[in-house]
Formats: sequence, structure tokens, C-alpha cells
Amino acid sequence: MTHVVHDTAPPAAKARSVLRDSAFLRLWTATTASGLATWALPFVLGLAVLSRSLTAVELGVLLAARTTGFLAAVPISGVLADRYARRQVVLYSGLTSAIAAPVLTAFLGNSLVLAAVAAAAMGAGQGACRPAFSALTAEVVEPVQRQQANAAMTMSIRVTTLVAPGLTALLALVVNTQGLLLGIGALWLVAALVPPAGSGQVPSADGKGFVTEFLDGVREARRHPWFLAGLGALSAVIATGYSATGVVLPLVSRDRYGTEAVLAGALTAYTLGALAGAVLMARWRPRAAGWTGLFGLALYGFAPLALLLPVHPFVVIAVYAVAGLGIDLFNVPWFTATQREVEPSKLARVSSLDFLLSYGLAPAGLALIAPAITEFGTSAVLIVCAVVCFAAPAIAALVPSSRDFGPRHE
Repeated sequence: MTHVVHDTAPPAAKARSVLRDSAFLRLWTATTASGLATWALPFVLGLAVLSRSLTAVELGVLLAARTTGFLAAVPISGVLADRYARRQVVLYSGLTSAIAAPVLTAFLGNSLVLAAVAAAAMGAGQGACRPAFSALTAEVVEPVQRQQANAAMTMSIRVTTLVAPGLTALLALVVNTQGLLLGIGALWLVAALVPPAGSGQVPSADGKGFVTEFLDGVREARRHPWFLAGLGALSAVIATGYSATGVVLPLVSRDRYGTEAVLAGALTAYTLGALAGAVLMARWRPRAAGWTGLFGLALYGFAPLALLLPVHPFVVIAVYAVAGLGIDLFNVPWFTATQREVEPSKLARVSSLDFLLSYGLAPAGLALIAPAITEFGTSAVLIVCAVVCFAAPAIAALVPSSRDFGPRHE
């Protein structure tokens, strides 16, 4: 039987800030660099379209290649990060993306095939580092500090999303697309080289095949009903609510309100709301953390409703701020519980399953929502999206262990 060590530290240990830990700060710096590099690539490629060094069709091919590389690498990395040292997997993942950046720079606008191969390699490095970083966090950070650590990492993502577009646009005034792509490669070098060593207490290769080891991770996930329920709810919300944001919000902003300001305001409000949620969860320890997280996840259901109803534009913006707040009410305890409850030797595989299903379904949702709108109409699609966003977390909350994302810890 697997025994998981729970939070039994005295109050004094709980009060110590994780930001005083140099090992965590190195890990935070690396994850922030990887997050910034991940965000920046599609933005910089979009700037290449504006400068006419890339066509819209070529942009679509490169982004599709990156997504394919990401999805292919996530399960492979999950197995490798449980088989070998997580720090090694982070190193090679970051180096893969760092090396791919100058290759993409060299062939952008010259050879679409080679540029797509480089984009796929960058996506693979991005996908490979995600489960490895999650597992490495559990090695570097003490259990009582993990919620604060996960909140700090989430805050860095939100600040990056908020500030980076303006900074990148300013850099584009003095640096061309090739220079910006090389800068992305430098960020990946930081992600590869800066993280601290973990505990290294992971099993070495035991002769099992890749598929067998991955299925061991699936079986570990199935041991935790709260995880399956929460992952199902998260995947449903991303595939529907996020798709409504990606496809319908720009149309509503243009057609109903006659300005792109509503689109920009809603997306900015979402990021600010998420940042507020991460700040809140850095200190708040709700008694029913799982139900709190699922409630936060369900708040995204108001976003498609706001797009459906003829409300004032400031209502749309406010609703997106609430949706952003809710998503990090879910994210922070979700990652913390996964690191706490899952058997350490299988944590990367379970994390890879999380990323593969939740984020892997996002492109499918985006691809399906436009044809669905054409077939059934915008109102019908938004109603379905809202119902799914409300119902999926509510159904997940019916699973007994979802109350605390695991057995209750007194």
C-alpha cells in the first residue's frame, strides 16, 4: 500500500515563506522563463505576419506543428520524468526548445517544412517540461509550502500574460522577428539551466515498456476518484468555455459593441482576476479546498452567458474578471493536491495525463465551435457552453473525495 505524507508541520513551519528558499526561487525563475517563452512564440509569429515575412496560412501550419509536438511530448515526458531524474528531463526539454529557436529563425519564410519541424521541436520541449516541472516542484518544495509555491508560479504566468504583449510590441520596434525568436531561445536556455537539483528519489528504468509505464500512471490516476472527476470537469470547461472565449468573444466585441475594446478589456480583466485568485490562494486555506476549486471553475459558465445576453460592455468585462478569479481558485489547490496525494514515483505520469486531456482538448473545442455555430447558431452554442461549465464542476463535486481533493486532512 502506498502511504502519502501529509501536512503535519507545526505552525512556525507553515509561516515560513517559500520565497526565502533559494532552490524554489531558481525553480520559479525557470518556470517563469518557460512560460514567457511559451506565450511569446505565437505572438512573435503573429508579428511576422504583420511584417509580411510570414503568411496567415504559414502561421497556421507553424502553430499546428507546435501543438502537435506539445501533445506528442507530454505523455513521453511523463514516463521519462518518473523513470529518470526530473531535473534531467527539464534540462533536455529546455535545450530542445533552445536549439530549435535558431533553426526556426533560419528557415522562417524560407522553408515552411523545416520551419514547421523546428516549431514542432519547440512544442515538444514545451510539452516535455510541463509534467517534469510539476514533479520537480514536489521534490524541491516542502509539503506545507506547496500551495504557496503553486500560487507564486501561477502569479508569474498571469503577470507575464498581462505585461508581455506590451513589452514584446515595444521590442519589435527595435528588434526584428529573427531577433525576438532568438530571445525566445535564450529564455529556454534559462529554463533548462537554472532549475535546482531535485531529491533524485525516483526509480530507475525497470525494464517495463513505455506503454506499460504510462498505463501504470493511468491506474494511479484511477485510484483517486477526485482526480478523475476534477480532470473531467476541467477538460469540459476548457473545451467549451475557453472555446467560446476564443471564437465568440471577438465576434460579439465587433458586431454587438462595434469596438475591439471589449475584447481587449475582457481578456485583460480575466488575467487580472486570475492574478487576484492566485494572490488569494497563496494565503487562504479553505476547509473544503476541492469544493472551493470546483466552485471557482464553475464561475466560467457566466462568460458564455455574458456573450449571449445584451448586457452593458462593462458587465462582460466584469464577468471575465470573475471567471479569471475562479480559474485560479481551482488551479492552485488542484496542483497542490496532485502533488500531495499522488504516489511520488508516478507523479509526472499523472501530471502528464492532466495536461494531455485538459489542454489537449482545447484545440478540439476551438476547431468544433465554429462549425457548431454555423449549424446551430451562436445562441444555442453559448447556452450549451454555459450549461456544461456549470454542470461539469457540480457533477464532479458529487464525488465524496472531491470535497478536499483527497481524503480529509485534519
